[in-house]
Amino acid sequence: MCRFRIAVLCLTLTMLQVPLSVAQKPAVAPAAPIPPQILAAKKVFIANAGGDEMAPDDPVFSGGPDRVYNQFYAAIKSWDRFNIVASPADADLLLEVRQEVQTVGLGKAGRSATPLFRLEIRDPKTDAILWGFHVHSEFGLGQGNSDRNFDQAVNRLVIDLRMLVTPPEPGVQ
Repeated sequence: MCRFRIAVLCLTLTMLQVPLSVAQKPAVAPAAPIPPQILAAKKVFIANAGGDEMAPDDPVFSGGPDRVYNQFYAAIKSWDRFNIVASPADADLLLEVRQEVQTVGLGKAGRSATPLFRLEIRDPKTDAILWGFHVHSEFGLGQGNSDRNFDQAVNRLVIDLRMLVTPPEPGVQ
């Protein structure tokens, strides 16, 4: 009987170890390199890739379809990190900004709409996408809340870009 209890105890302890070994954190992959043209860029061209509205007579966001472009342009200009140029041919990078509304069917319940803000960073020589950011937002209850969410999404794109072009010092986390 004593050996049976010891065997059950050993089996129980072994079974407790299995979830602990499985639950260990996986190794985090090292950060992949940032394309050098992003870090070296001084001149950018900001492209307006457009903006969606739900209905022209009842916009969910104020400011019209160019609002994302106007706000993003003003934020980059006030940052003073890049010289904004008037032509893609004169740029080191192309910053393409867009706001769209994605809709998803919900069966009999109808459709759900989600604002999505995109920033694509392109190489002006090849038009290859070097980096991209997508910020999902939400409509608010009322115009003021929707506009506040819009502002936060555009600010998030600018913050993401800032973090990309000013990486932390080596060894700083």
